[in-house]
Amino acid sequence: MSLRGETGIFLERQRYRQRRLIDGLRLVPVLGAWLFMLPLLWPVADAGAAKSMSSALVYVFLVWVSLTLVAACLSFATWSYDDHDGAEQDAER
Repeated sequence: MSLRGETGIFLERQRYRQRRLIDGLRLVPVLGAWLFMLPLLWPVADAGAAKSMSSALVYVFLVWVSLTLVAACLSFATWSYDDHDGAEQDAER
């Protein structure tokens, strides 16, 4: 029942991957919020409270760096799909 000029239901493989990468980029802030709240659940020791605070600060810094790297990698991968799609469209012309 499809007409000749009508596109199918499914996307091209590269466009599908690009959309999944964009979905991943949208989930990075949600993951970050969850990971930043995780130290609030850690038990607090009475005598070693200073050590607990320093380990929490190291944890927050490592989460921040990790989220930055994940977002940069996903952004670069999305950007490379954009370049690839543009090169294909130029080749078709």
